[in-house]
Amino acid sequence: MSSIADAIQAKCLAFGDRVIKLNDYLLKEAANAKPTYKIVKGKRVYEKSVPVYLQSVSNLCNQLLRAGTSIGANNAEATNAVSKTDYRSKSYIALKEARESLFWIELLHRNNYIDDKQYSSIYGDCEELVKILVARCKKLDQELGGK
Repeated sequence: MSSIADAIQAKCLAFGDRVIKLNDYLLKEAANAKPTYKIVKGKRVYEKSVPVYLQSVSNLCNQLLRAGTSIGANNAEATNAVSKTDYRSKSYIALKEARESLFWIELLHRNNYIDDKQYSSIYGDCEELVKILVARCKKLDQELGGK
């Protein structure tokens, strides 16, 4: 792998790490917000399913977790592509996952699951990945004649 490819993969891994930590943090915060059990006849009875108040944040976190960690996975696949066309295809998939991650981060912020500081930080990291991947995809399109 070239030093540029190594640097891109390092950024993908670092972003994936941040997404995992954010996921864990948000789920812990949501779980601590309200009890996850009921008192029935003086005893705690724990909920068997995800409580309603956790479903939204849980689903948003899961979507971000899948998309955010998929960027690095697809980038790793691209570096082991069998052809230039395969390399471009995997690079575009990584780009699509990065853009999807921006969407989930935006929704988490709009619904007050993350504050302005958290949002600016992780959104900025993801935007940087998008810009890097866009530049790589444009270059590959030029090399392959825009196919």
